[in-house]
Amino acid sequence: MTASELAPVVFERLRARYPVTVPALDHRDAWELLVATVLAAQCTDARVNQVTPVLFGRWPGPAQLARATQEEVEEVVRSTGFFRNKAKNLIASAVRVMEHFGGELPRTMAELTTLPGVARKTANIVLSNAFGVHEGIAVDTHVTRLAYRLGFTNSDDPVKIERDLMPLFPREQWGEINHMLVYFGREVCPARKPRCPACELGDVCPKRGVGK
Repeated sequence: MTASELAPVVFERLRARYPVTVPALDHRDAWELLVATVLAAQCTDARVNQVTPVLFGRWPGPAQLARATQEEVEEVVRSTGFFRNKAKNLIASAVRVMEHFGGELPRTMAELTTLPGVARKTANIVLSNAFGVHEGIAVDTHVTRLAYRLGFTNSDDPVKIERDLMPLFPREQWGEINHMLVYFGREVCPARKPRCPACELGDVCPKRGVGK
């Protein structure tokens, strides 16, 4: 089965398992989703969801965060790891949103990726889930792993993986397939000890039992 033949099979089986796909990061608007996604780098979603209520309680939006000090934000986000860089990027992003975008988060990939600390993955997540705009497929470690195991890519570069995935799925499915692969990677196909006997994709997976 070719990648283009396998892709719709994967989508339909994962949709049966996950009929509703939403971000695991708690948020009320696009700005909160962007902040939470930045904080989620090298950190669990559960931890981020514990931190963001405090963060947004003190600085509800970019206008407030732009006036925060580095030390104040570092203290709040410390438990998410890499807290100095995250605090610096979040404050700088808030400043840029206020000064260049009138206080509103931009709605294009080109503009979002001008924000400090925001690369394609974060921008794709915000665009798809907050604005319903599909410019690409967010590629994290789970998507990277499953795309390789399913034979959709031979690369480990997120940009190349995204380019390999996009032609395989209709544009309107890009946001959903990201969520599905992330969920499935966590629950059934982790990096270590994938649960191949319990896998809905076992009969079509080219790397069943390989574990790489």
